Amino acid sequence: MKVKPVKEVIEFLQPVVKEFGAEIADAEWNMRESSLTLFIDSANGVDLDLLEKVHHAVDGPLDEFDPTFGSSYTLNCSSLGLDRPFKTAADFLRHVGEVIEVRLFAPMDGKKYFEGELLGFEEGTIKLKTREGEIQIPFEKTAKSCLLIEI
Repeated sequence: MKVKPVKEVIEFLQPVVKEFGAEIADAEWNMRESSLTLFIDSANGVDLDLLEKVHHAVDGPLDEFDPTFGSSYTLNCSSLGLDRPFKTAADFLRHVGEVIEVRLFAPMDGKKYFEGELLGFEEGTIKLKTREGEIQIPFEKTAKSCLLIEI
């Protein structure tokens, strides 16, 4: 099945989703299942009601956009989940003041794992306040950054 790139789909649908105070944070095609999943985020959180509203609102415009060039597919709307990785500067800035965890590809200062309060994100650098003090971690060195979920 031939499909339009997710970047184009996101750009096309973003104005529709913004009407609900939300954004499409990511999207992915699953060719095996012939499905498109939109991952929705909102400063007020994401619940089933919001997902249903977004799904109904984007369905018509998406049919006109025809991302599969006439082939059938299933549309899914989902939240990103609490442990979703931060991928953009906006992801980091949305969580300033919260405790996050950062996993690295290779050790920095002898460690591959850091957790602490997110102080900011500037010019591709994560600013983090840990128990040992403030550190700066270049985003390109991270394997995964996300909210710290304590059980």
